[in-house]
Amino acid sequence: MSRIDEVRAAMVEAMKNKEKERKESLSMLLSALKNKAIDKRADLTEAEEDEVVKKEIKQTKETMDLAPAERTDIKEMCQKRLDVLKEFAPKEMSEEEIKATICSVLEKLGIENPTGKDKGKIMKELMPLVKGKADGSLVNQIVGSMLS
Repeated sequence: MSRIDEVRAAMVEAMKNKEKERKESLSMLLSALKNKAIDKRADLTEAEEDEVVKKEIKQTKETMDLAPAERTDIKEMCQKRLDVLKEFAPKEMSEEEIKATICSVLEKLGIENPTGKDKGKIMKELMPLVKGKADGSLVNQIVGSMLS
């Protein structure tokens, strides 16, 4: 079952349960997924579907962050939308999984005591392994903490 079918089924369920905000959030996600498929002129791969969901989450977070403090209605709406979007988001790697991946990259590169000079080499090997599975800033932070 594709992500589009999952979202559509959840949206129908939300309509039956008269959950207006949830239905609207799912409708926006469904539109984004369909638009991406139309642009591609083919069915989306799982990675592309994940990319669309992450983009929607990022945009919603930005809207929430940019909303003035006194506009609690916007912040609440964004939070509800985020809760719905996160149901369809891919599972992120934990810090332990990221550290294990970093250690395997260090082994592969033959680096025992990584320094600041090695960071570029490490990141070049590491990022393709964690792309789409982990937050890039978190990965950068963990690599930085492991450098001597």
